[in-house]
Amino acid sequence: MIGLVVTLKVKDGKQEEFEAVARELIKNVRANEPGNVQYTLTRKQGSTTEYVFLEQYRSQADLDAHGKTAHYVAGAPALGACLDGRPDMIRLDVIA
Repeated sequence: MIGLVVTLKVKDGKQEEFEAVARELIKNVRANEPGNVQYTLTRKQGSTTEYVFLEQYRSQADLDAHGKTAHYVAGAPALGACLDGRPDMIRLDVIA
């Protein structure tokens, strides 16, 4: 399995828009991607602009498929418009 920790800094004032788009994306990922094990949005405690997606996929093929889904292709630009800089992604091999 593959894990991802994706840290995102959101422009101040764009938090509600970002969260609304993320909620819709999360709903679609959970409903339509059987190879996705976890897709959770969190916010750093004490911050109003620092968010972290925690993601887990059964295989590289499932992660690749995620990036090609209609809901991701539609949602990614809307999320990106809310960001203050590039996301930071850490890829993980799930051990247990």
